[in-house]
Amino acid sequence: MAGRFLTKRGGIWTYVRRVPDVYAQFDRRVLVRVSTRIAVSDDPSGRRAARVATRINSDLETYWHGLLEGRRDEARQRYEAARQRSRAMGLEYVDMVALIADRSADELMRRIEALEGRGLVEDEVAVAGALGGAERPVLRLSGLLKEYERLEKDALAGMSENQMRKWRNPKKRAIENLIAKITDKPVTEITRNDALDFRDWWQEKVERENLKWGTANKDIGHLNRMLKTLDKRLRLGIGAPFGELRFADDDGHRDAFDIAFVQNNILHEGALAGLNPEARAALYIVVETGLRLSEVTNLTKQTIQLGAKVPHVQVRPDGRRMKTDQSNRDIPLVGVALAAASAFPDGFPRYRDKPDSFSAVVNKYLAEHNLLPSDNHSAYSLRHTFEDRLTAVEAPEKVIASLMGHKWIRPKYGAGPSLEQKRQWLKKIAFNAPATV
Repeated sequence: MAGRFLTKRGGIWTYVRRVPDVYAQFDRRVLVRVSTRIAVSDDPSGRRAARVATRINSDLETYWHGLLEGRRDEARQRYEAARQRSRAMGLEYVDMVALIADRSADELMRRIEALEGRGLVEDEVAVAGALGGAERPVLRLSGLLKEYERLEKDALAGMSENQMRKWRNPKKRAIENLIAKITDKPVTEITRNDALDFRDWWQEKVERENLKWGTANKDIGHLNRMLKTLDKRLRLGIGAPFGELRFADDDGHRDAFDIAFVQNNILHEGALAGLNPEARAALYIVVETGLRLSEVTNLTKQTIQLGAKVPHVQVRPDGRRMKTDQSNRDIPLVGVALAAASAFPDGFPRYRDKPDSFSAVVNKYLAEHNLLPSDNHSAYSLRHTFEDRLTAVEAPEKVIASLMGHKWIRPKYGAGPSLEQKRQWLKKIAFNAPATV
């Protein structure tokens, strides 16, 4: 991509790029020229030079972005300081243009008198606060994620590094896709037409590349949530341009395995022999406990309680944020899960805080060995199967909710089902374990 900025200059491949308008205010160069130090005669096709140009382009964009973020931070700090000073004087912060155009002359005089009465006419921040002299910082799409993360700081507390990566990446992709379609516009200038154009772009892309509608819906959903949050918290007045634009989507459903299929195929002797031992043992625990993949991969020596009266695993945050409050639970170990946990009493360090890696390895293996009955089945389907098995033996709804980590529909009284009670129900649905775990 950066190869388009290459040109021949004095027999040398040279990177030449015009400074984008968004950065022109603080990078006064019209053109940026950087030699690749590769002679055209040594690289006629420009392939080597293109690789160098890619590095130059990446460094340059990082530099530009840093300058832009610095200016944004400074502008936001000035704006917030002016608003706070305005409130301290008992005044509503009003932009200077709106103050002159929409407010009365008496209101303007009242604000000037407030400054004079407090001896603040020489205080730049106070004057900016009273008279609306601090401009609202321009927030462009390229800065949307950073601002959203700042606003959601409390909600993100407790997330692990991997959880933060998974939280950021889809939002980052959605923003990059939108910028590619409508340019890096100020957030306040995004319109419903922009959102509709983006939806049309996704519709064509899904149909052309045979993608799933859920992929498009994720982009639209992330953009909608971010912009709605900013609109509410920063009073931007942009509404919800991406509201109610999701495509009809039925491709996110995961089917449960037939119980006999799990016993006769997945738990067949040697069926999982090709999986690495940690992945195999972790999968066996999922089969018998219904744990989420992110929960089984984060079991540790402290949360695998083999020496307890009722051997069990404890699902705890342990440096991560739980999916729900009810996810914090204890699950007895029976059958193949007990054997697997006994073989790995310290958990699965290879996959700790890496549930995506575990999922990819297991699903690839299951697919290659004909252990997925359809495209709607995956390792996660074993969790649905676990719930179906409990329902089949008519386990009480409160027991099912306690084991699944679901919210109980009725008010909570008492400590809930005991480990022994839960073990009794799990023994009723336990599979026959293969001889070798």
